[in-house]
Amino acid sequence: MDESRLIQAAKAGDIESFNRLVLLYQDIAYTVAYRIMGESDAAADAAQEAFISAFRKIHQFQGERFKPWLMRIVTNACYDELRRRQRRPASSLEELHEIASLPELSSHDDNPEQRAQLNELHHAIQDCITALPESHRVIAVLSDVEGYPYQEIVEITGLPLGTVKSRLSRARTRLRDCLQAVQELLPAEYRLMNEDVKPEL
Repeated sequence: MDESRLIQAAKAGDIESFNRLVLLYQDIAYTVAYRIMGESDAAADAAQEAFISAFRKIHQFQGERFKPWLMRIVTNACYDELRRRQRRPASSLEELHEIASLPELSSHDDNPEQRAQLNELHHAIQDCITALPESHRVIAVLSDVEGYPYQEIVEITGLPLGTVKSRLSRARTRLRDCLQAVQELLPAEYRLMNEDVKPEL
């Protein structure tokens, strides 16, 4: 059954069809939530809340593209969780600093030192993403992590195109500045070099 038929069946109350839609999109929903939240447990909770909300609202889906509609619900679930955290701060350092279940960056050909450096870089990137204001973080995740084009980001966030572009520009500037603290981990082409300092031979 293709996606449009699954959607129509889900709108008619067929839970099995909706579950098949969940299977199609659960990985991307979790990945987006993880990049926004910065924690695996929080991302799983946000993704679950998003699918519950999507099931309740599926009758409102009017035939526009399903993926942007669903990703908008996912990002809204993340916003809701971030607001709850602001009202009720995390009580433990472990909860504040957990960066777990990151996708594997290294290949099997990497040596242990390379794997350790890649893992450290991945942690640093996620820390810099998490440090962004939430309104900028969502745009950066959707554009630069998930690769959504501007128009889909507009659909997902409900923001004007100009706002999306300006927030993305600011987010990229902050990410670049943040990552300079760990520039020794970055590939050479991404490092900012002081033109007055010549590398030692």
